[in-house]
Amino acid sequence: MSHLLLLPGLLNDERLWGHQARTLAALADVDIRVLTEDDDIAAMARRVLATAPPRFALAGLSMGGYVAMEILRQAPERVERLALVGTTARPDTPEQTQRRLDAIQVAQSGGFNKIMPGMLPIMVHPDHAGLERVGGLAKDMARTIGPEAFVRQQNAIRHRPDSRPGLPCIACPTLVMVGADDTLTPPDRAQEMAGLIPAARLVTIGECGHLSAIEQPQAVSAALQYWLQA
Repeated sequence: MSHLLLLPGLLNDERLWGHQARTLAALADVDIRVLTEDDDIAAMARRVLATAPPRFALAGLSMGGYVAMEILRQAPERVERLALVGTTARPDTPEQTQRRLDAIQVAQSGGFNKIMPGMLPIMVHPDHAGLERVGGLAKDMARTIGPEAFVRQQNAIRHRPDSRPGLPCIACPTLVMVGADDTLTPPDRAQEMAGLIPAARLVTIGECGHLSAIEQPQAVSAALQYWLQA
């Protein structure tokens, strides 16, 4: 049986990939790596690789996608197939970096519990923010991650490199997936990545924002099933 590593995003724990882990368990040994211990994308990738199997399939959502692309830079021969979900190969714009610095300031000033409620309206589809399985779960995952890890994650994200130059070198089967209504890493970012990665397959999930794995779990799991078996 193949091995599948799933990488969550900012303020997400293993519950982000809960549906996918259950659904894909018949196809692969599933291992979810929560990325909270490092403040650098390259260090996150090294930590994953240090205890990963020799060869594995790799899927990352948002920040997990940034780490997945870094893993491809560090050890491309170990990745059998790649799925980039709700992510972008571009670095932050100055405006995005400033928003991250502002959020860090809020978190360090005692306002961490306000961050996820404030992010939800732009993070998920409007129909999903009020659902316990989406909005409620997102807020609970954020509380579990906590302010210190949030600051480390934001510092890692704001210093991430431009991954676009390396995309044409990706040689493994690749799936690029995006929510049709994702405003954080919108569909044009997914189209850009799919256009640069040789023979990548692009899947757009309807009625879906940035957190597709919990917003439209059945659709995401189905796409990953196909990807693992193709």
